[in-house]
Amino acid sequence: MKLFAVSDLHLPGNQDKPMDIFGGNWAGHFDKIKEDWLARVGEEDAVLIAGDISWAMALPDALTDLEKMKGLPGKKVFIRGNHDYWWSGITALRRSAPDDTFLFLQNDAVRLENYVICGSRGWVCPGCTEYKAEDEKIYRREAERFRLALNEAKKLRQEGDKLVCMIHYPPFDAKRNPSLFTELFEANGADMVVYGHLHRAAGAYPPACRRSGIEYRLTSCDLLGFKLAEIY
Repeated sequence: MKLFAVSDLHLPGNQDKPMDIFGGNWAGHFDKIKEDWLARVGEEDAVLIAGDISWAMALPDALTDLEKMKGLPGKKVFIRGNHDYWWSGITALRRSAPDDTFLFLQNDAVRLENYVICGSRGWVCPGCTEYKAEDEKIYRREAERFRLALNEAKKLRQEGDKLVCMIHYPPFDAKRNPSLFTELFEANGADMVVYGHLHRAAGAYPPACRRSGIEYRLTSCDLLGFKLAEIY
């Protein structure tokens, strides 16, 4: 089994949201992703999608985007991003999934062969340029939600399993200073963290780095050249 990751697909959700306004490289971007997906992913594999899936405002519109992934090989494991306003009740979302290859994580975890995957949205961290005083409450609340996800992962994890954490926001600032999120990852023995949210202005955030023995992968689709990152 191989694990792949990508994020920030920004599919239209029946909205007038052409992504090529952000640059010509976005023209036909989902077709590029699908081409790579079909070439590299097998039915036994999984693709982790770390948020900002659709511009839709309501679930029925988002389902038109999810249907575009139906038939693509492998399990699809999703977390919510900051633009996924359509993602509200997790129960309704899971009931509406196009088929059983679609898995939605919300402060919980799933085990796929020798990988335990957990996830939550996260939030902007102290030290980031966009962090404001009013973010502190949400930051702490989102850290508690990730604690719940990791508690569920602990119940599922067996000896030899890799622990992979999905978070939409970068879990640290550009200098990779500690945060409540990194402390949780380290305390729970995470092996890999995948995140997104950042685009061409990623700046000091590298595509891959190691911090305190954990590998961090930035998986925004435009930074990957509209291909999937193979993480395991």
